[in-house]
Amino acid sequence: MSSSYSPGIFNQSEQVGKKKMRKLYREMLKARMIEEKMLNLLRQGRISKWFSGIGQEAIAVGCTLAMKKEEYIFPMHRNLGVFTSRGIPLHRLFAQWQGKVEGFTKGRDRSFHFGTQEYRIVGMISHLAAQLSLASGVGLAHQLSGEENVALAFTGEGGTSEGEFHEALNMASVWSLPVIFVIENNGYGLSTPVSEQYACERLSDRAVGYGMEGLTIDGNNVLEVYQTISNLARSIRENPRPVLVECMTFRMRGHEEASGTKYVPDQLMSEWESKDPITNYELFLLEEGLLTEEDILDIRVEFKSMIEAELAATEHFTDPVHSEMEMEDVFKSSAVIEKLPSEEVEEIRFIDAISSGLDEGMRTFDDLILMGQDIAEYGGVFKITDGFVDRYGKERVRNTPICESAVLGIAVGLSIKGYKSMVEMQFSDFVSCGFNQIVNNMAKLHYRWGQHVDCVIRMPTGGSVGAGPFHSQSTEAWFTHVPGLKVVYPSNAIDAKGLLFSAIVDPNPVLYFEHKALYRSVTGKVPKGSYTVEIGKARLAREGKDFSIITYGLGVHWAQKCIEKLDVDGEVLDLRTLSPLDYEAIDATVRKTNRVILLHEDSMLGGLAGELSAYIAEHLFEHLDAPLMRVASLDTPIPFSGELEKVFMADFRLEEAVERILRY
Repeated sequence: MSSSYSPGIFNQSEQVGKKKMRKLYREMLKARMIEEKMLNLLRQGRISKWFSGIGQEAIAVGCTLAMKKEEYIFPMHRNLGVFTSRGIPLHRLFAQWQGKVEGFTKGRDRSFHFGTQEYRIVGMISHLAAQLSLASGVGLAHQLSGEENVALAFTGEGGTSEGEFHEALNMASVWSLPVIFVIENNGYGLSTPVSEQYACERLSDRAVGYGMEGLTIDGNNVLEVYQTISNLARSIRENPRPVLVECMTFRMRGHEEASGTKYVPDQLMSEWESKDPITNYELFLLEEGLLTEEDILDIRVEFKSMIEAELAATEHFTDPVHSEMEMEDVFKSSAVIEKLPSEEVEEIRFIDAISSGLDEGMRTFDDLILMGQDIAEYGGVFKITDGFVDRYGKERVRNTPICESAVLGIAVGLSIKGYKSMVEMQFSDFVSCGFNQIVNNMAKLHYRWGQHVDCVIRMPTGGSVGAGPFHSQSTEAWFTHVPGLKVVYPSNAIDAKGLLFSAIVDPNPVLYFEHKALYRSVTGKVPKGSYTVEIGKARLAREGKDFSIITYGLGVHWAQKCIEKLDVDGEVLDLRTLSPLDYEAIDATVRKTNRVILLHEDSMLGGLAGELSAYIAEHLFEHLDAPLMRVASLDTPIPFSGELEKVFMADFRLEEAVERILRY
């Protein structure tokens, strides 16, 4: 039997070098033999799930060995060869797959859902194509730092149907980012054949739509993969740009082992069995005298012994047990405490305080990058970044296309490389287009494998401006439910500046809600220079003894106005931070007044008032002299008409609630 390698391959092999050719073989065989062991462990019940890459080793190994060790790779769930070719100790991988504490996620996530800064690998999440934007973020960091490095990200052909694929490639092309996007076209998305996934002849043809180079190669030919990626990487380091590479291959086993392959025609399976990347490459090396039968036997004995020894080393590894670390690892530790402001103050509007806080962040942190739609020369739709380009340049103040998800993913990639970022949602309503990156990447990354995300997401929010259902929603409760996110919501100019600067200092993802109706209607004596307001600490906005209104944002102003109009002695607690909540301050005001109104602009069902009322009823029931009362907006979308919006808003019902609670 002879190999299926074409004559031209030997010309390529001469460029590769004999040592590297043997290395490619060893790494492919190592990955295959480890996989075969994993399938045995799966049958024995020692692992719970396995996504096989058998038949696709040439892509993972060829790409990895073509990259410099300091260059980041973003693999998928069947790219074992990436991890082994980077030299990760196998016992650490076994620990990860068995859910042991010694694994990379301490038992918190499975298989290849992890990353490691030491080996410059950032693993996937289950939401396909999400890692492509992260690679673009790392590419942007290379560009900003002047590093001649490339990022490489994998996706399957199924992931190319995701919006994230389009957004990530578009962003990378617009900004000329040094990224290689590799499509492993393995024939099926679980059981769906490619004929039902896309209509173009080749996925690489899509590259022209993004203004980038695209090529299709034989993904089962390790020399072609290695040589192609090596040449591209060298070229991109000198001339930064993204390139799309489609690698044709086949998945020889099920999507995961429980799925099986009954949906694959026997003829197709046989055809691809004859194209096995290891068998064919082995025959080629034998034909060319670069490998002997004795060499093959020795290598297999070496790897089998190594695999058994590394697996045996995990026998005394630790099963995870719940501890305080489960809570402590949700966030990267932060030392941001309240820093007293300077005595020099200026009377400025709420919107100007936000701009000032952002300006202080830009002056303090040279690595802070601003991204958003129309935020550069135009200054943003609300003019908060007006003049920032003149002060800080277009590299740090960056207009983006309309692709919220990719921009948020790029922010994660920047953080992986040690940068800070601020992403402006033009309106908080539009964050729904980037929801996945926030709740599944940003929020969970530190808990899963210790990688923090140093990003602030600015969220212009709220109604009372006649902007209708898609520019006026209250979206904060979408995120207070998600562990790993901090949510702040200032009500006044002093807090607006201090909380924003604190959010920038904090190394965790912070959603910063800024109410549009407060932008130009509220002013305050705001300290000059930088200062911080501690995240997680509420503020007593008004003291009183007869009842408490617990609220935030525009609700603080509604509460104060109502109390003054009715001439009653009410207390107003401004939460300021919605996650984490200041339970100590909540306890204090409830114990003091014994009557509580929970007020927010958000609709009633699922709003934060429901969580607060549950907490108070559970922990402070004996201190209540009246039923808890929630005052919220209607459970309808927020309307456009001024009259309809007035009735929709929570303050329309506030006076009645105050009068009712005082009758108890």
